[in-house]
This record gives sequence, structure tokens and C-alpha cells, in this order.
Amino acid sequence: MNYVPLGKSGLKVSEVCLGTMTFGNEADKEVSCKIMNYAYDIGINFFDTAHNYNKGETEKIVGEWIGKKRKDIILASKVFFPSQQGINNEGLSKKNIIQSVEESLRRLKTEYLDILYLHHWDEYTSIEYSLEAVHTLIMQGKVLYMGISNFSAWQIMKAIAVAREYHYTPVVCIQPMYSLIKRQVEVEILPLAKQENLAVVPYNILGAGMLTGKYLKGEKGRLNENKMYQQRYSNPMYEEITRKFVQYAEEKGYSPAVLAASWVKSNPTVTSILLGARTLEQFKEVIQCVDLKLSMEQWKEISELSYQPPLPTDREPLDVYRLRGW
Repeated sequence: MNYVPLGKSGLKVSEVCLGTMTFGNEADKEVSCKIMNYAYDIGINFFDTAHNYNKGETEKIVGEWIGKKRKDIILASKVFFPSQQGINNEGLSKKNIIQSVEESLRRLKTEYLDILYLHHWDEYTSIEYSLEAVHTLIMQGKVLYMGISNFSAWQIMKAIAVAREYHYTPVVCIQPMYSLIKRQVEVEILPLAKQENLAVVPYNILGAGMLTGKYLKGEKGRLNENKMYQQRYSNPMYEEITRKFVQYAEEKGYSPAVLAASWVKSNPTVTSILLGARTLEQFKEVIQCVDLKLSMEQWKEISELSYQPPLPTDREPLDVYRLRGW
């Protein structure tokens, strides 16, 4: 397992981060522990969960498993979505952030989180209040670093600017959606991350399983069971891309799941990829992506199977002007 710097944090994390969203739902406690044991044994030291996953059951499973391994693991959780009913048990208010973290710490049986992600932009809460709450938790030693997930580029930059203005602890990492069929992140978010030296830990890198080709075979999965994912991947173009990609992978002798994961991992701006699974067998297959190193030529060849994201502006870069002449 290779280890890479997590942005400017000084931390070293495995190039694969174990996602736990299936724990306590599609994967029961026994299967979840088998996946965590396997991940830990092969050198994964980066584990990701969230306050709301399966109404807190996911964090309980991780907390019961982690024990003395806690000191060796970079543990991340998230706050925004509710894990229980209550009109103030959602969003990025100071109250919900602090209350949710306290609940996460109890479930995870730990004194601190290495990383706390703000899980979603909150249009009803001033980002100043949200960042103040995270900074307070950091000053208390209950959180070490702050991350951001599912923010747009301008929202990420606003959080960075506010943290600088008020001398709060800076953002060190982001967790965006990214796959061969979801490439919006390439337009502005990845360039922003590169410019600001933010670690990038993408999720949904297999397109909710679509890029494995299993839905083309009539197999069941998240797209059959979850309305949110059905809407997220309803564009007919995604199936067309998947068909081309699966055919390409088979012609080259690769597992589509492994190749899809390797494609995301091979983007030079990506730090660590988030991988989850319903079964140990699924995880053992896709983790083989760590042994598949794509050249930039291969990465571009695979990229051509997909749509090309638009440029963030119609104006040309400075180097183009210089080459063409002003």
C-alpha cells in the first residue's frame, strides 16, 4: 500500500480510503468487520464514515471494531444530514455541528476525529457560524482537521476565505463525487484543489456500481433500490458511456471495476480514492486497483470513452495567447 500526503496537514494516508456507508445496512456487522480487518491488514489506514450513515449504526460498528487500532487510523466523519428526528438535528448550525460530533465520538468510542467533513453546503446558515463551530471543536481537541464534501467550487473558496479572515483552522481536504460518468469536478473543483493544495478524496468512483457493468447484465444494486441514486444516474448518456467502457475493459483484459477505480486514482490531483463494498469479495476485487498504474496516455484514452467536461470559461489561458500572438 502506498501512502500519500493529505494536502498540507502533515498526515500520511493510504491511497485508498475505506468507505463504510454500507455497514449496518447492506453489510451486517460480521461482514463489516471482515472488510475492516482485511483493509487494515493490507495497510489501509484511512477510514471514512458519517454521523448519519444508517442512523448512527455505521459509526457504532466502526467504534466497536476499532479498539487499540485507533492510534494507527486516520478516522474521518461528516456532519450535516440528520441521524434522528428533530427540527435542529440537521444542517451546519453551530448547535448541530457540535451536538452531532459529540454523538459521533460516543458511537465511535474515540476522543477525537482526525477529520471532520462538512457534508453539504447549508444555504440557511452563515458559513462563518459553521466554521466557528468546527474551530471550537479543534481547539477542544475533539477534531484535528477540517474537510469539505459536496460543495461547489465557489462554496469551497468562500469557506477557505472565511477561515483565513477569521484565523480559523484551514480546510485541508475535499470529498467530491467523481467517476468516468460524473466529471463535473474536473471543470473547477480539481483546478481549485490543485491551486490551494487541498487533498482530494473522491467518492462514487464506480458510479454507484454502474461502471462495473453489473446493471447491463440485469444484476441488482443501489440503482435498483435507491431513488436518489436512480435520479443521480438517470441520464441515458451514462449507460452509453458504461457500455463503451465495459467493452474497452474486457478487450484489454481488465475488470471494469478495477479499471474504473484506477482511472480516478490516476488523476494527478486525486489524493486517495474512497472505496466501499457490500461484501468482502467485492472489496477484494476492486482493491486490486492499487496494482494497476495507468499512464497518462492510457488515462486519456479511457477519458475519450466519456464526455469531455466544458471549460470553466470561454476565454483562453495566457499560454495560448502567447503562442498565437496577442
